Formats: sequence, C-alpha cells, structure tokens
Amino acid sequence: MYEVTIIKSFSAAHMLAAIGGKCEELHGHNFRVEVTVAAPELNSSGILIDFRDVKKWLQEILDSLDHKHLNDLLFFNQINPSSENIAKYIWQGMKFKAKLAEVKVVRVKVWESENAAVTYIGD
Repeated sequence: MYEVTIIKSFSAAHMLAAIGGKCEELHGHNFRVEVTVAAPELNSSGILIDFRDVKKWLQEILDSLDHKHLNDLLFFNQINPSSENIAKYIWQGMKFKAKLAEVKVVRVKVWESENAAVTYIGD
C-alpha cells in the first residue's frame, strides 16, 4: 500500500454549543489539515498520484472554510463545527474526487493548535 499526505492550512472562527467553557464563545483557530490518500499500486507513471491534484482538491474544500464563521455554513447547521466534524467534512469532500483518481482517502487530521489534533478515518 502506498500513501500520499498533503498538508495545508486555513483560518476560521466557530462557537461550540453545549460543551461548557470558553469554547462556547466565538473564537478562531489557524487550522492545519493533513489529508492522506492511498492505493495498493502505483500508476503507469510510477507514482501514486500527482501531489498537485490532491493539493488542488484540498484547497477547493478549504476555500469553503477559510476566513469563515463555520457555524454559518450549511454543513454545520445542525452539528457543532468541532475539529472532529471539520475533519469529516473535509473527508467527505475529498472522497468523490479521490475515487475518480482511483485512490482512497485514508484519513484526515485536523490540528486546531500545535498541541491538539483529531483524526477522521472514513470507510
């Protein structure tokens, strides 16, 4: 199995309901996102996938989040825009594009600080 990981960043604000504490207030993060795609074999060019493709897909998704109040986005209308749910949102956005390229999104890791991250591993 081969894996490619791309790392990008975005900045956004959010409020987390019903968790207690100061995170219920409006606050922001400079998020770092790591997306890993995989496949069992390399393509005819001897690579898993062109890094530029994965970077482009991820950037398109992050553009929908960057410098936004995440609570205002439709995806987060009924759920907290937690790092866990942000990771799932990114994974869902990457899944279709990756399938067309014959790779699988293995995991999405979202760092909300240099010391705290969550990982979403889809099916």
